[in-house]
Amino acid sequence: MDLLRPVRAFDRLQRRVPVLGFPLAVVKKFSDDKAGHLAALIAYYGFFSIFPLLLVLVTVLGYVLAGNEAWYDRIVDSALGQFPVIGDDIQIGALRGDTTALIIGIAGALWAGLGVTVAAQRAMDEVWDVPNRQRRDFFMARLRGLLVLVTLGALNLAITIAVGLIVGGLGSFGVRASGLGLTLLLDVFLFWAVFRLLTAREVPTSDLWMGIALAAIGWAALQTIGTIYVDRVVSRASATYGLFAIVIGLLSWLYIGGQILLYAAEANVVRVRRLWPRGLLDPSTVADVQALRSLARVEERKDGQRIEIEFEQKEPKAGTRDD
Repeated sequence: MDLLRPVRAFDRLQRRVPVLGFPLAVVKKFSDDKAGHLAALIAYYGFFSIFPLLLVLVTVLGYVLAGNEAWYDRIVDSALGQFPVIGDDIQIGALRGDTTALIIGIAGALWAGLGVTVAAQRAMDEVWDVPNRQRRDFFMARLRGLLVLVTLGALNLAITIAVGLIVGGLGSFGVRASGLGLTLLLDVFLFWAVFRLLTAREVPTSDLWMGIALAAIGWAALQTIGTIYVDRVVSRASATYGLFAIVIGLLSWLYIGGQILLYAAEANVVRVRRLWPRGLLDPSTVADVQALRSLARVEERKDGQRIEIEFEQKEPKAGTRDD
């Protein structure tokens, strides 16, 4: 019995039907680039950047709440007042502003945030198969990372506040619907900045719009789910289990967010370079050969170095699409 017969049948089908072949090609390109590892690296630095930011938040709250009873009552009654670990200090008024803690928090957030942006630049270079010899050097990568960090930090803060208001149910249905539309618009602008600032300048902006739209929709959904998770799970848990909920939730949220970003970027590459259909069992299509050749050229590390690959097999099949 041929166990691979159903796979071969599906392979023939997806080569004929673009609505199947295109997403499969995106998944295969994602696998070729080992983008799951790149998403994990983004999540790793993102996770470390969260805690210095929380330190900054707690310190700023200590300054703001000192002698301000009206704001203090609002914070106590909010979800932040029920937040594990820091929620207890908020409830008893134990937060205090501390200049040293503020400086350490800002420095730690900047260090980890640069790690996120540098890892994201590397991921985009891998997705677009940019040869190593053409990538930004150590200093230029971090200068670009700082620009990305400042720009995206401000945009993401505005979007997070908007999502929080929507999930909180403020206003009528019309107001919430308008807020959702505004959030999606802000997400589109956010990911326009992400893809434009992180992607090599040789890629025109017109080639990025599919990924921008996909990432904006996925990110809006992920933020909404994250806000609901904090409101219904984290804020209602005990200090101990709430801490576990924070760690597990943050790691999952950041990793999924990294995958959304990279899948969207892969969709751009597959569409622009027409890298579909791909063979499921062997690299037997024109798109397979093109993708594998581009992947090999990534290893070019010096000017003048060129890497080519050969295939010891029958001529690649063009598939059913026009080439």
